Amino acid sequence: MKKLVRADYVRLIRKYFGCVTREDYQGVLDCFTPDARVTIFHGDNPVQQFHKNPKRGQKSYDFFYGHLFDNYVVKFTALHCVIDSAERTAAATFVPRLTPKRTSAYRKTGKLQLNNCNFFWYRGDKIADMIIYYANPTLGKKLGLATRQPTAFPK
Repeated sequence: MKKLVRADYVRLIRKYFGCVTREDYQGVLDCFTPDARVTIFHGDNPVQQFHKNPKRGQKSYDFFYGHLFDNYVVKFTALHCVIDSAERTAAATFVPRLTPKRTSAYRKTGKLQLNNCNFFWYRGDKIADMIIYYANPTLGKKLGLATRQPTAFPK
């Protein structure tokens, strides 16, 4: 396989987000290596991991992408990519807009706008590992919860 350059990685990232937007689960799976995993960090919540081909005790991509596709229409905006071709890694900052589907249990919560940063490690032209960091700055207000300062934030 040829050595990938910046434009190749940007195309692969856009392909991944396009598959998610179209709810093309097979297309999403095709973006990953067989042993790939997705790790999600969200604030002070427990870290979650999902595996394309999970072993006993591991969560499947079905759990993560199934939940997303069953409950939301997702649109991605403000995509900005940072590429390190030599290390076969990339990062993308973006704003996902989630609109609950009519049958979603989250319909009453309404539309959400997140702040995300994904980190991608590639093997060839497939994602071998992806870390998702995200913040949901408007949900607390929508749910009537008091905002709290992040861990280690000065008072």
